[in-house]
Amino acid sequence: MVLRFAVLAAWLALLSPAFAQQRLQVVTTTTDMRSLTEAVGRDLIMAVNLVPASMDAEDYQPKPQDVLRIKNAQMLVRVGLDYDLWVDRLLAQAGKPEISRGGPGYVDASFAIAVLELRGMSVGPGDGHAHGSGNPHYWLDPKNAEIITGTILEALARIDPANAASYQANRSAFLARLGAKLVEWEAKLAPLKGMPIVAYHNSWPYLARRFRLDFVGFIETKPGVPPSPAHLAGIVKTMRERGVRILVREPQEPERDVAFVASKTGAAIVKLAASVGALPRTDDYISLFDANIKALTSAAAKQ
Repeated sequence: MVLRFAVLAAWLALLSPAFAQQRLQVVTTTTDMRSLTEAVGRDLIMAVNLVPASMDAEDYQPKPQDVLRIKNAQMLVRVGLDYDLWVDRLLAQAGKPEISRGGPGYVDASFAIAVLELRGMSVGPGDGHAHGSGNPHYWLDPKNAEIITGTILEALARIDPANAASYQANRSAFLARLGAKLVEWEAKLAPLKGMPIVAYHNSWPYLARRFRLDFVGFIETKPGVPPSPAHLAGIVKTMRERGVRILVREPQEPERDVAFVASKTGAAIVKLAASVGALPRTDDYISLFDANIKALTSAAAKQ
């Protein structure tokens, strides 16, 4: 009886607010950064993301409670590359230099990433998400997780050196698991190499480069700008000429234009998640790829 009471008391202590406060408090802008941070920090950290999984971070409007979350954080992890520019305003409002640019707890996860589609910034009311600093969806190449988690590890070890060895071990275990899955994913997607695909939004260049996929067009005129009738007609023409049978849509994207193009071309609409949690069974970084690759291979098998 005494032993049982002692075990119960220990569990209650672990669940108490005091214990939670002992864990390193981390704020990330997106669910993807949260998942990768948790892969390194595991039970030594308490992480929360600002942007819900169902939203595009480029369109996110911060909430008043986001400032409080940042004030309580010891570390901040952002995507960077102009993807989450709004977090700079939150940092200024929070007035916390430790997690602002140059602070020990500030992490721009795009550091050391080989950026794709780097081009000049366009400015104007119809320019949408200009992606002027390069395409920001770099986490969708699973090999980039090695760089991202390395940057996160450096920051965790810097602000919590007592647990540096544990963070290193966590990262190594995660990368070993990810490496085995990468071999599996490459084998599954091998039949899709060279198969033309059209997507609504240009979220996929890093995924395409890693797995040799061929995205030949996008329904948006440019990132964040809805298509004109002339652009839709051009997409339909391209799909007919190239024999495109797969049309990719993210769950938060408008369905009307995708459905119209599919009706004109006979292509199958495949719903993919660009972020952790955006679709069922995408609860962490690895399951995100599991679900997307299953959706793609299933659609391709039916063509």
